[in-house]
Amino acid sequence: MLVLTELENDALIEIFNIGVGHAAASMSAIVNEAVRMSVPSISFVPRAEAARLLGGGDSGPERICGVSQHYAGAFETEAILMFPEDKSLEIVRLMVGEAVPLKELTEMEQEAMCEIGNIMLNSCVGTLANIFQRELQGSLPQYHVGTSDQILSATTAGSQADTVVLMLHIDFLLEKHQIHGYVAFVLAISALHDLQDQINLYIARAVGQA
Repeated sequence: MLVLTELENDALIEIFNIGVGHAAASMSAIVNEAVRMSVPSISFVPRAEAARLLGGGDSGPERICGVSQHYAGAFETEAILMFPEDKSLEIVRLMVGEAVPLKELTEMEQEAMCEIGNIMLNSCVGTLANIFQRELQGSLPQYHVGTSDQILSATTAGSQADTVVLMLHIDFLLEKHQIHGYVAFVLAISALHDLQDQINLYIARAVGQA
């Protein structure tokens, strides 16, 4: 398992905080409400452990809503934005307003969640690409509902035995709501080392060594 140094970990948290800051600004414009987001923690865990953490720990599997996109370039990864399923309609309601009937709301859910996922994931990955000064090209977003294990396994990388999941725990704070979500980056071991190389190049540039 890859272990980042304290400096590498701090650099990665700084990068992702910039990314979710951009995402928060975009989300604020959509929901017409102040949105603050933070990345309080980052961890690298095996895929099975990530599924357990996302699925409610030892209390049994919880159904979650996920949006995934595949990225390739500086490193290859499957990025997934995930919320508890019972929060997804609440998020969609914020996007479209109170006047939309529930039936229409559920019909919009997949499209709206894909839009939110696209904003969130591209903000995070776009920031990585800009800071690493490398290209990362993404696929169209895919919508998933199921247990965390089902969603992680549905991705190309997630079905492989040697994958590691980079977990970002993101707090979404809206004026009247507090919603906790996760962004997970599923990486093969080779992609994990590519990511670490890019972090170290960024640190070297930041201290004037590159």
